[in-house]
Amino acid sequence: MRRTVPDECDVLLREGGIAHIRPLRPDDRARLHELVDRSSEHSAYLRFFTGGTATAHAYMDRITASDYPGRALVALSQGRLVAVAEYIPGDAGDAEIAILIDDGMHHHGLGTLLVEHLALNAADEGVRELVADVLAENRPMLRVLDDIGLATTRAFDDGSVEVRIDPRPTPGMLERIEARAHQAASASLRRLFHPESVAVIGAGRAPGGVGHRILRNLLQGGFPGPVYPINPHARQICGLPVYANVGSVPGPIDLAVIATPARTVPEIARDCAGHGVRNVVVVTSGFAETGGTSAQDELLRICREAGMRLVGPNCLGIVNTAARLNAGFLPHPPAPGRLALMSQSGAVAVALIDRANHLEIGISSFASVGNKADVSGNDLLEYWEDDPATDVITLYLESFGNPRRFGRIARRVSRRKPIIAIKSGRGGSGERAVRSHTAAAATPDVAVDALLKASGVIRVETVRDMLDTARLLATQPLPQGRRVAIVGNSGGPQALAADACEQRDLLVPELAPVTRGRLRSRLPVAAAVANPVDLTAGGSAQELAFAIETVLADPGIDTVMVVYTPPFGSGLGRTRQAIARAAMSAGKTVTACISGHDGLLDGRVPCYAFPEQAVQALRHAVDYASWRAAPQAPPADPRPADTTARGIVAADLECHSGGRWLDYGTAARLLGCYGIQMAESIEADGPDSAAAAAVTIGPPVVLKATGPDLVHKSDVGGVRVGLGAPDEVSRAYREMAGMIGPAMTGAIVQPMIEAGVEIIIGGVAHEAFGPMLMVGMGGVTAELMADRSFRVPPLGDQDAAAMIAELRCAPLLTGYRGRPRADVAALREQITGVGRLLDDLPEVAELDLNPVIVTPAGAVAVDVRVRLAPAAPPPSLFRRRLR
Repeated sequence: MRRTVPDECDVLLREGGIAHIRPLRPDDRARLHELVDRSSEHSAYLRFFTGGTATAHAYMDRITASDYPGRALVALSQGRLVAVAEYIPGDAGDAEIAILIDDGMHHHGLGTLLVEHLALNAADEGVRELVADVLAENRPMLRVLDDIGLATTRAFDDGSVEVRIDPRPTPGMLERIEARAHQAASASLRRLFHPESVAVIGAGRAPGGVGHRILRNLLQGGFPGPVYPINPHARQICGLPVYANVGSVPGPIDLAVIATPARTVPEIARDCAGHGVRNVVVVTSGFAETGGTSAQDELLRICREAGMRLVGPNCLGIVNTAARLNAGFLPHPPAPGRLALMSQSGAVAVALIDRANHLEIGISSFASVGNKADVSGNDLLEYWEDDPATDVITLYLESFGNPRRFGRIARRVSRRKPIIAIKSGRGGSGERAVRSHTAAAATPDVAVDALLKASGVIRVETVRDMLDTARLLATQPLPQGRRVAIVGNSGGPQALAADACEQRDLLVPELAPVTRGRLRSRLPVAAAVANPVDLTAGGSAQELAFAIETVLADPGIDTVMVVYTPPFGSGLGRTRQAIARAAMSAGKTVTACISGHDGLLDGRVPCYAFPEQAVQALRHAVDYASWRAAPQAPPADPRPADTTARGIVAADLECHSGGRWLDYGTAARLLGCYGIQMAESIEADGPDSAAAAAVTIGPPVVLKATGPDLVHKSDVGGVRVGLGAPDEVSRAYREMAGMIGPAMTGAIVQPMIEAGVEIIIGGVAHEAFGPMLMVGMGGVTAELMADRSFRVPPLGDQDAAAMIAELRCAPLLTGYRGRPRADVAALREQITGVGRLLDDLPEVAELDLNPVIVTPAGAVAVDVRVRLAPAAPPPSLFRRRLR
């Protein structure tokens, strides 16, 4: 049995509360009896069919006995055991399943969570079928079993229903799990961003103090609910009565902001838990960012056990302009708007918001997550996806807590709302000792790029680029293509704009004849009416508006960029108004470039000081629009890891506990589990065995040196082709061994393969990002040409096709200059096979298939290198849990 996650985990309930799921322990007996005492006779009847709570009490004694044959989970909420769920394996590969839930916890989604976890545990254990006997009147339980997303059958018998469930995960189960996880996370943060009351713990009298500034920001922002300053040493602050501690507050508290010394925070969090506080923001520093994690771990444990969500510690707080909530200590409050912002850095957040205010870009909500002990970017994406006040999401990221989950969430959210991200910390492979082409190329920053690109996230480099792009996406319709018309009054800046478009692969096509004719009929004789459209310095605001409207009507144009140099023509003020009016009902993307002016025109047309800014933002918008318009590839079919492959890996690591580079035969067997086609190969450990292998295969053959340190075999004389007679093969082996020395530990003999396109398929397991797949031009040119595409597994056929299409060498596969068309479908199968392997086997640390020779007859890997290393199993996609 291979567990995919730790046995204990915290989970979010449907309405945003928190529960803890863990295996049943013998010392739970007293709490199980308390659960029965809180249960109604009807609930006990539905679970046990007869005997009421008396039967239930007797059963709790049995399941905590040492000879209990079943597998049971319990759920705890706010310190109480509120549910027990079990399955009891039978002799025929099936298992009986049953659940009892506290009456007060019905309709919170806890039953569904427990069934999910039980089913996954049963599938891990090899149970083929779960069986539930449910009274026909127990409709809630029947709905839970029907909605779980697994294959079920029903049989009716005298007032009860026998439900049989195949516990093996399915795509339908994953889809429903993701929907339920989204609902729970969104509800959880809705309570955070829309509190009805706020307490500021550590609100002092000194105006410069953090707690005082948070309190004043709440009041000046007009928060409509009660605000409670907490300070044992004051009686009144900012005109409000002060309370000595949380327990003395007369009403409920939805949000507590803690701004006290780090040593006091855990005890204050316990006070908040005792008062029923639902959300905590800890702005205090001095936790994990200093190097130790024990204090932060304790703080998180207190919050989780109490069902409180935690923002921070070491953060600036949160803002929701729609709710008039400014629960932070930003120097300047953000203006209301449609842009959501998350930042791991307080300094970057301050710069972003100050710059956004200057550019007239309003903020819908903001979260400074600091150390991300609990609430993370993943949670915020779930909330902002449904937030009606948010149109564009911006993220400043320093790290990913769960990159694969981020990718799944971001890919879904990006279909509805653009996400713009800055990821700091660009670095190479660091200190990793890598000895494969793929690992050398797939640096952590490449992994970030692949993750964001596959998710539709717009990655930018600077704060300026982020806000330039954000204000275009927040105010304009998405571009429908790459065709740009440039309209303005100054040839030089317009030429710069056209050059910038060409450099960024945007088109500046000639306008349609009818468009040019209409422009010529109304514009001055000196005006140019091709593209760019230049009214010259004397062009009036009215003429500029006419030119914009006319060009927007051209069906061959997707975007109009207006380039204006003040104070010529009608002057800055009238020209700004004219541009805004002309763009009002365009239905197409309009941007403006007014020399020296950044911001918005009339609140709806993005304006840039320099042409390069406008073009860069437009290119981001075009790429995002293209990604969003592309057909969405179906998710890869989730399937259990190949048991034979798992056995190969486990056996090898048992013999080589630290891992190793696999010998060719073991690597080929492992790859064969995933349908990856390898060239026929015979291993040789000396000249005589090499000669014998050549006889078996038949001439001509290829001799290749093998050894864990041999990456570039051709460079050291480790490849000989076209060998014929056995003595020629034997002689080649001796010569090769003499040149290479101890690094050559053996060789393989292969038949000569028909010439074709050489492709490399590789993978690497990043400690932070998980597996990364690479496809590129292979053979000896793999590193020279650096023609590569990257993705995060698992991949479907469409993903593999997209990777191939991104390669500059792709035309070689499709009949370039009379070459025969290669079997691209076979190459896609190789790619998806490697993707499944990497997704299934985190112990595969490095992998190279180089080259894979693609011909009209198929795709065959002729060289392989695989390194295994011990690795923890990845979190299951199917098991909902808070990190």
